[in-house]
Amino acid sequence: MSMLLNAKDAPSAWAPSTINSTDDWQISLSAAQVCEIRSAAGTVAEKDLPWPDIDQRAYDLPSWVDLLDDLRSRLEGGLGFALLRSLPVEQESEHVARTMLWGIGQHLGYPDRQDAAGNLLHDVRDTGKHLSDDGIRVYQTKLPIHYHNDGSDAFMLLCYRQAQSGGRSQLISAVSVFNEILARRPDLAEILQHPFDFDTRGQGLPNAPPYQRIPVYTHHAGHLNVLYKRQYIDLAQRFTDVPPLTDKQIEALDLMDQVCGELAFEFTMNPGDIVVANNYDILHARSAFEDGESDEGRHMMRLWLTLPNGRPLPPAFEHTREFCHSFKRRKAKAGTAENTKGKPIQP
Repeated sequence: MSMLLNAKDAPSAWAPSTINSTDDWQISLSAAQVCEIRSAAGTVAEKDLPWPDIDQRAYDLPSWVDLLDDLRSRLEGGLGFALLRSLPVEQESEHVARTMLWGIGQHLGYPDRQDAAGNLLHDVRDTGKHLSDDGIRVYQTKLPIHYHNDGSDAFMLLCYRQAQSGGRSQLISAVSVFNEILARRPDLAEILQHPFDFDTRGQGLPNAPPYQRIPVYTHHAGHLNVLYKRQYIDLAQRFTDVPPLTDKQIEALDLMDQVCGELAFEFTMNPGDIVVANNYDILHARSAFEDGESDEGRHMMRLWLTLPNGRPLPPAFEHTREFCHSFKRRKAKAGTAENTKGKPIQP
């Protein structure tokens, strides 16, 4: 691991004022794109197949080709995120909405497992349980979700239904956060590039301890990568074999949280909006929410995706619960390329 001691210059190092001054980060779907995904998803949904049995060949989306190529470039090498506007989910059942999201995700990348049970698509909503319950993750509550990233190269989050109140979304450039910390406290920027213990919430790799040690920031192959979940760092302190956080580590995490709050870009997701973001460049958060008495509360649907144009990943990511799948796909792809050198490509 190489220690980064200089500010990182990259398109993903943006400030919220830049995002607020333009709508380039928003992509409005065309009538043809809406028609194609609705038609394809309706046909697929009728078959009621398990997700692993449905791949991109089940969706005929010719008008989406250029959009998805552009989206991949935005995610890796651009701002690091985009918002697709106005998929007509309010007219569709939950199953059809999931099937639309699945089809878009299949054409954008490769859906990965999001938990130890192997689930490929998660419903993000309040279950009525508490974070103090063993194995419960924050997305299963109505609590605020603090600055963090998800798993695999990118996440894709579809708003199916809004909360009665609250639940506003935030995106933060983790690269800009690092640059600001480096400018204020270079000693703490260095601390954040050393390992911290994260509670894996019962979702760790087989035979692994219930926590993982990984730096918040890792510089590798010219890219600055982030892995951050302050709540899970704090929760890992409950394990007797996890060393107490040092004063310097706490100071670094407190500054990280402070700068994230200063650099967060806030927006509201409406039903049919899909936010897609690179997990190595972007952190996200949401405010607490209330659903009132209705059973039909806030409901998001989420995919984790490995991107075909994804960056080289640091070796430290191989055994993380978040990035192990993308690392494995990247490693398998590299092995296939090596094994086919000088040989004719088989159809």
